[in-house]
Amino acid sequence: MKTVLVTGISGFVGGHVALAALQAGHRVRGSLRSMSRADTVRAELADAGADTDGLQIVALDLMKDDGWAEAMDGVDVLHHVASPFVIAMPENPDDLIRPAVEGTERALAAALAAGVGRIVVTSSFAAVGFGHPSVRTEPFSENDWTNLDSAIRVTAYVRSKTLAERRAWEMMARAGRETDLVTVNPVNIYGPLLGADIGTSGLLVRRLFNGSVPAMPRLIFPSVDVRDVAALHMAAMDIPAAGGQRILASAGPLGLPDMARLLRKTFPETSRRVPRIVMPDWMARIYALFDKELRDNAEFIGMKTRVNAGRAQILLGRPLIGAEQAFLSMARTMIERGLI
Repeated sequence: MKTVLVTGISGFVGGHVALAALQAGHRVRGSLRSMSRADTVRAELADAGADTDGLQIVALDLMKDDGWAEAMDGVDVLHHVASPFVIAMPENPDDLIRPAVEGTERALAAALAAGVGRIVVTSSFAAVGFGHPSVRTEPFSENDWTNLDSAIRVTAYVRSKTLAERRAWEMMARAGRETDLVTVNPVNIYGPLLGADIGTSGLLVRRLFNGSVPAMPRLIFPSVDVRDVAALHMAAMDIPAAGGQRILASAGPLGLPDMARLLRKTFPETSRRVPRIVMPDWMARIYALFDKELRDNAEFIGMKTRVNAGRAQILLGRPLIGAEQAFLSMARTMIERGLI
């Protein structure tokens, strides 16, 4: 049994990491920015089958030093999941970048000072697969990094995740402890919800259900199930050989037209407004010139981004949950909870 600190426990990924750790019999100390949601988070984890007797909730802010040293007391493993994420990109990129980078610095500095043995950071494919030429024959791997100096535009979110992960590796190298750090780099994350916070992936599901996307661009995203992201956090914590590695988490590609087809087939009574029209790629690229959300994802129009998730499969000892299953499990819990 270990004592683990999970930052951002109220988030989609943080909640599942805490759930997996509790179900594995570990003591979990979870952080929230405000204690106002503590009872709700505890109830959500209990409803998901966790024994919350082993759960302690503390307040930590990515931008404040208060409480970090105390939160690390007696901790064996840090799962640093908390990171700012907004539905709409802020006008000032630093509003997203600074909390991501400084929050990582604050969490890792406290962990290093406390002698925490293993640090697992939730990074992102955003730190791997952006700023590269669109014509690419080989799949992305853990050796790839997003090119922030590229002429290809990258969003503030992509920049925030890349800079935060770079900073984590720099800090661990400076401390001579690179092999005690593991980063998990998931692609688009779907899977069952624990609460009412649907996140950006759930927002896309809702938009498909309510017909607010009348004509779909052929956006094709690499996708993964949140339960596998959490399982990889557990493997990164428990398997010594995982130390010093990045782990790409991807089950395969899933496009908007495929998502719409799955919803209509699986939930016909709820899918009457799900769109059927697919926008030609050339039209989608023109439309992206005038639509910021589509412009931010323009490199995924008509392109199947290939990701080598072999390392993740080795660590889990099994194939990852399929992208379609991950997507449908999110849609199902949204229907069950009345979130569409």
